[in-house]
Amino acid sequence: MEDIQNQPDTRNIPLDKVGVKRLSYPVTVWDRAHQTQQTIADIEMSVDLPHMFRGTHMSRFVEILNEHHGEITMLTMEPILRQVKKALEAKRAEMTVSFPFFIEKTAPVSKAKSLLSYQCRFFGSFDGRRKDFVLSVTVPVTTLCPCSKALSKNSAHNQRSMVSVSIRFSKLIWIEELVRMVEDSASSEIFSLVKRADEKFLTEQAYDNPRFAEDLVREVALKLDRHPDVLWYTVETENLESIHSHSAYAFLKRDKRARKETARA
Repeated sequence: MEDIQNQPDTRNIPLDKVGVKRLSYPVTVWDRAHQTQQTIADIEMSVDLPHMFRGTHMSRFVEILNEHHGEITMLTMEPILRQVKKALEAKRAEMTVSFPFFIEKTAPVSKAKSLLSYQCRFFGSFDGRRKDFVLSVTVPVTTLCPCSKALSKNSAHNQRSMVSVSIRFSKLIWIEELVRMVEDSASSEIFSLVKRADEKFLTEQAYDNPRFAEDLVREVALKLDRHPDVLWYTVETENLESIHSHSAYAFLKRDKRARKETARA
């Protein structure tokens, strides 16, 4: 059959990215407690397209993914991208894998166990010389407003905050490690299952640890700064305010490699 995608194109317009998006696919990721975890990912794969080609072969993205049996880690991402780049004769290949990751949590007083879902993302790219891998995780936590606590006699408003952390690193850093950094920086953490004694504990804990959005981002940043294997990071939080019609927001990006080079100079 005629290869339509490889037909010549005379418009002289190269495309930055062509590929597949919203590919729902079962994947296996690393889990510190159980070695691996099965989950369902939303996958995006792309390559650049030279101006002389009309299109790319979309089926090859899925074929290559099938060959790797859905195992997606910081070690398997590069071989997948190398194979995609070679198969599609591209200069650069990219892949984004977004998935829910489940951690078993134990309530602070009742010790009731439950699973909490965290939205995670792997991003990888390879251009023949340089490779890149970014791990991202979004963690729901509770924050209590310091200003509200200072103004009120008996209470303070609190809200759920969604904290997103992305990192580049030199050695493996577990998803669970990033989650713990964020939860330890908040007013209190969140559980899927709590009893009345747990609710009392968490409410009082939040009251004793008020956090602005700015406080939360800075506390996470301090922990990432101290971690020897983190090379680059971003931290952002959106506080879904309980007494305002808007959200509170804070963001920080830091490249520790640049700081080290400056210090050596």
